Amino acid sequence: MSDRVLPLGDPRLRRVCDPVRDVKDPDFQLENRRLKAALDAFRAEMGFGRGIAAPQIGIPKRFISLNLGKGTHSLINPEITWRSEETFTLWDDCMCFPDLLVKVRRHASISIKFLDEAGQPHAWERLGQAESELLQHELDHLDGVLATDLALDSQSIIYRTAFNTDPAYFQKQVDYVIQPTI
Repeated sequence: MSDRVLPLGDPRLRRVCDPVRDVKDPDFQLENRRLKAALDAFRAEMGFGRGIAAPQIGIPKRFISLNLGKGTHSLINPEITWRSEETFTLWDDCMCFPDLLVKVRRHASISIKFLDEAGQPHAWERLGQAESELLQHELDHLDGVLATDLALDSQSIIYRTAFNTDPAYFQKQVDYVIQPTI
């Protein structure tokens, strides 16, 4: 059985996470397996979900798991190293509040550095919009920041059911729409 994603309001979502000190530590390896299993279980249950951050299942460490359609893997101690000046708006969603969508502004492109699960360093430079918005969302979680904190105004938090009744109406309000990967 996988860990459940913490709901909006749980104080553990607000904690600034500590770096992972040793990727070979058996405790970390167990936590990494738990996080990947939580992402896989959420995707199977809800039919969406591209990424999850460790604090979303109560692990206060700086790592995230992603599945962009080619399997689930983790990025350890990820850091944004560059942000484009260009920004865009989108209706963001989150596993911590799957019934809500939040209109936020994100950088159109970012670069990051991180360790892989074997502890090898990597850098992804000037990523595309889809990867950039996802990584900004997940890395915010590592600092205790939720999409609800970034809502553009009082009209920028809506129920997913409202969006689904007239998607074209809501899609016209933003520059970019997340495409599902499942």
